[in-house]
Amino acid sequence: MSIKKVVGASLIGTTIEWYDFFLYGSAAALIFPTLFFPKSDPTVATMLAFLTFALGFVARPLGGIIFGHFGDRIGRKTLLVISLLMMGGATFAIGLLPTYASVGILAPILLVALRLIQGVAIGGEWGGAVLIVSEHGDAERRGFWASWPQAGVACGNLLATAVLAVLAAVQSDEAFNSWGWRVPFLLSAILVLVGMWIRLAIEEPAVFKEAVADAPAKMPLVDVFRYHWRDVLTALGARFVENVSYYVITAFVLVYAVQNAGLTKPLVLNCLIIASTAHLIVIPLWGALSDRIGRKPVYLLGAVGVGLWSFAFFPLIDSKNFAAVTLAVTVGLILHGAMYGPQAAYFSELFGTKVRYSGVSVGYQLASIVAGGLAPTIALALLEGFGSPLAVSLYVAAGALLTAVTVAVSRETRGRDLRSLDEKVKV
Repeated sequence: MSIKKVVGASLIGTTIEWYDFFLYGSAAALIFPTLFFPKSDPTVATMLAFLTFALGFVARPLGGIIFGHFGDRIGRKTLLVISLLMMGGATFAIGLLPTYASVGILAPILLVALRLIQGVAIGGEWGGAVLIVSEHGDAERRGFWASWPQAGVACGNLLATAVLAVLAAVQSDEAFNSWGWRVPFLLSAILVLVGMWIRLAIEEPAVFKEAVADAPAKMPLVDVFRYHWRDVLTALGARFVENVSYYVITAFVLVYAVQNAGLTKPLVLNCLIIASTAHLIVIPLWGALSDRIGRKPVYLLGAVGVGLWSFAFFPLIDSKNFAAVTLAVTVGLILHGAMYGPQAAYFSELFGTKVRYSGVSVGYQLASIVAGGLAPTIALALLEGFGSPLAVSLYVAAGALLTAVTVAVSRETRGRDLRSLDEKVKV
């Protein structure tokens, strides 16, 4: 099967799933506090909305374990189709939810339940999407090809932000709060049908079929921690500031810019659209660069870069100037892309084929709980507690130090033969 066809199918499916996931994050910052937590103080309501956002991250390791287990045993393709159906169904249902004004406490309970389903689905999505490309592609260009599912994350965020920006621009606040916010969630049904049609056409990678020809691993997760526990720790550490910085830049910024800097929602959303477009463009470029000079140098550039840029980020937001705010978010995401571009190939090259789905999913998703899932809530708490965004910058910088040290002491994986890793796992 053509690698371009596999990449296209993975990119489109990943875009749809992350559209659903990020749409929730934007809504949690802009609209959910008043719709589902209206009895709370505005700051508390926002923190509660962000906590429901974080619950999706708590569920992601569970999704990674479940989907990783069956993905390593029966194949990548089937699990990718299931994850897409779960995510799309939960997102569509959020668009139909009654609010607190209609059913009281039942509204946030239902919201939490659907967010947990989203978390399980996305927990299984990432590993399968990057592996089906990594395992189809060749070692020389794996960083480039595997970066495209990563670009789907930027596409999903761009699409979600663009839809919200259009609705915010053409509707009054009253109309948007009343029914307009539902439209992006309901649109998910159409996107899922498109994704299903494309994903059903792809084939399992040859390297996977060869690895499980005799017998798949009986307990992939157990074998991951038996043979690859150091690799799991490497993925956790490498993932930390990548995840923290992303959600500070794309989710927390919506709260900070609107509530603290006094900017309008449409202005901030437009800045994010421009930044997400740049993010989409640079992710494959960073992936391609990692094929030439290695995963580690590119990743380290991104980690150190976001740590330093965090100290310029908030002063630029506080300027209230459109160009400065756009610069703050765009540079932040470009530096983030230096980690995210090579990440799929980097993590895929750590684990043997029979346990690769479980390995990359666990390493990637466990970090999501303490890193990305809690990042907006921690950032808001630091801002409220210290009264200055400098505390948030220090938080990002500390995460950057952790990631930089982890990557610096790890081995370079560029050009590694995926089949050679299977000797490490005797199952």
